[in-house]
Amino acid sequence: MQPVQFEQAVMTIVSRDKRYEPHGFFFLKDALDFTLKRVADGNAGSARHVSGQELLDGFRDLALEQFGPMGSTLMAEWGIHECSDVGEIVFLLIEEGMFGKQESDSKEDFTGDFNLREALTHPFMPKRLVPAKPAKKAVKK
Repeated sequence: MQPVQFEQAVMTIVSRDKRYEPHGFFFLKDALDFTLKRVADGNAGSARHVSGQELLDGFRDLALEQFGPMGSTLMAEWGIHECSDVGEIVFLLIEEGMFGKQESDSKEDFTGDFNLREALTHPFMPKRLVPAKPAKKAVKK
């Protein structure tokens, strides 16, 4: 897929569907490339079709790696609030001819077994909240 073709496809999609910002589409493409590489590395270098869950895992992991604690904020700004939003973007790109799909692929594959917002914020939360010590009162003599 040519970068110019992908960019044109994204602009076509966002002109008719305002739910997601263009950055979300480009990040999803990066997440797909990240996931495909991960799968190939674990499969003796052989590429294969990735499942919705594998793509969601790669999407989450790449967001954590690239954006750290800002990942959740950026995704929200781009209109991506839940795992199902990732599936919506995937299927918009499939409809536009940018991604391929197998007969068995469906939007339901992107329900995810995790809460996306939580998955992007939880790693950066304090492990344990330590209650503040009460201030010592001055002792009068």
